[in-house]
Amino acid sequence: MSVNKHQLLHDVVSLLSKKYAGKDLSEFLVRFGAQFGDVFAKFDRLYGYREDFSNRFSELILALAEMHLARDPELRDLDRQREEDKDWIMSPNWVATMLYVDRFSKNLKGFMQKIDYLEELGVNYVHLMPLLKMPQEANDGGYAVSDYRTVEKRFGSMADIRKIAKTFRAKNMLLELDLVLNHTSNEHEWAKKALQGEKEYQDMYYMYDDRSMPDAFEQTLPEIFPENAPGNFTYLPAINKWVFTVFNTYQWDLNYTNPKVFIEMIKILLNLANQGVDVLRLDAVAFMWKKLGTQSQNLEEAHILLQLFKACTKIAAPGAIFKAEAIVQPVEIVKYLGGGTVDECEIAYNASYMVYLWDAMATQNKRILEHGLQNIPRLPKGTTWINYIRCHDDIGLGYADQDILAAGYNPFDHKQFMISYYVGEFEGSPAKGQRFMYNPKTKDARITGATATLLGLEKGLEESNAELTELAVRKILLMHSGIMSFGGIPLVYYGDELACTNDYSFLEDPSKQDDNRWLNRPIIDWKKAAKRNQPGTIEHRVFSALKQMIALRKSIPEFYNENDYQLVKNDNPHVFSFLRTRDWHKTLVLMNVSSQPQTVYQTVLEQTGFGHYVYDQYQQQDVALENGALTLEPFQFLWLKQK
Repeated sequence: MSVNKHQLLHDVVSLLSKKYAGKDLSEFLVRFGAQFGDVFAKFDRLYGYREDFSNRFSELILALAEMHLARDPELRDLDRQREEDKDWIMSPNWVATMLYVDRFSKNLKGFMQKIDYLEELGVNYVHLMPLLKMPQEANDGGYAVSDYRTVEKRFGSMADIRKIAKTFRAKNMLLELDLVLNHTSNEHEWAKKALQGEKEYQDMYYMYDDRSMPDAFEQTLPEIFPENAPGNFTYLPAINKWVFTVFNTYQWDLNYTNPKVFIEMIKILLNLANQGVDVLRLDAVAFMWKKLGTQSQNLEEAHILLQLFKACTKIAAPGAIFKAEAIVQPVEIVKYLGGGTVDECEIAYNASYMVYLWDAMATQNKRILEHGLQNIPRLPKGTTWINYIRCHDDIGLGYADQDILAAGYNPFDHKQFMISYYVGEFEGSPAKGQRFMYNPKTKDARITGATATLLGLEKGLEESNAELTELAVRKILLMHSGIMSFGGIPLVYYGDELACTNDYSFLEDPSKQDDNRWLNRPIIDWKKAAKRNQPGTIEHRVFSALKQMIALRKSIPEFYNENDYQLVKNDNPHVFSFLRTRDWHKTLVLMNVSSQPQTVYQTVLEQTGFGHYVYDQYQQQDVALENGALTLEPFQFLWLKQK
């Protein structure tokens, strides 16, 4: 149906004036005026065919005004600061971590006592893994939410979140929380009312009376968990209906073709922002829109939805930003960061760079690392990557076959090598990871395990092998240097700063023992953490080195978070090199990914404008060239500056 945009704007402003008479809406109205065209266009694109379009649009804007007025004055001040400094997230000052509160500090009150530990390391951007209310058992690690407005009791309360956020603001730290937009738990209030037969709530989900529509969808839908949750629909005998469940049977997909769903979810998002959350990690964004005859992933409407979430947030809480959880091919990931005149998410995971680094450590050459990076699109201005080595999840070997072929390998054989190397089956491998989601038909698998274990530390310590242990520590530091110096925000996964190895305690927990991703979700031993203060321990060496690396990164202007690296060619297949520049500042990064000393010739310096006299910022010493060549020790890195 056709709607007069200008009349609708007039009507909405009149509604606001009546409902909030006596309230100061001046700032809100300025932002609403600036974003109106965008919000209207996106809402019209998704819901313009509906008879109730004008009423729903008005309902949305009134909800935004309500959330704006509920926002703390301190947060409104922060909104203004961040609007003025639009590139605030691009500073090299930000260094992130992610952690499970219960495994790091038992609960949120315990976490408050550990903030100084993170400050000591230099971390100032903290992702607290899922905390919102969830079922006791069927919760997908917190990604099946039963109440978006309540913190799970064992962690603490929303008051604890507000206290942490306020403490963080005083320390110039950032707080990130998860928001699952694609689905709710089947124990959510909406799901319960749907099961009681209330059509209003059944319409919040994709529900069907028989198998005709589900069967039609299944023709083109892939299966996410073919073994544990085959198919994409679950039968509900209580109401004799089928519900869309892309992930697990207890995770019901929300129906965003219903504008009520969007309005409720933007209120939930803004409520989290109003608790003081700086970064909202939007989970499973690629799946948010369903369309018959497609894979229902990465659809244009999913992007329009995210753009609408962003435009609404810029009106009511512009200081909050989005991180996209979209582990898809690089060309698809970049789309979630918008571009041109489109605003979507500000941050995304650089999963490809992570996999390329692990490839370089296994092969001890840079071939796939270099070829792969050449095919990653550059990011839109004002957006950035999270660069990471490990996270709570498995390592999926999601690189493109073309990159493997370009490096001279057979794609199937190479992926099989990577799997066998990191699970310790390849001869000479020091790794002790495990397969995850193994497919016996295709031989495909993902890899789990802690960073230190995958790099050989666990094996070195078990065998009292000093050489293996030494090389493992060097590899830990080398990989971290690769995320500290590359374009984007580095993320040090919790436990890696202490060189934590695999945590096998999950095998004693019936609710966890079938999921070996818990290997790399350690329970922090604070006695082990205390060893960071004892010279001669591995904990001291790794923690101190990362602390130094982080402090140095923050002082190097060219390590700005733009994705502006320049790959530097050199003839040594074992030395990865790239240049970072900003204004007149420049740093040449060299990384020896092999267990043998490697030589780089002065032509590498010359092609990047460096003379023969260079200084390593990390070791804080001059680097001497002998016979026109520079030698890197096994797994050594250099951050070179012109003297």
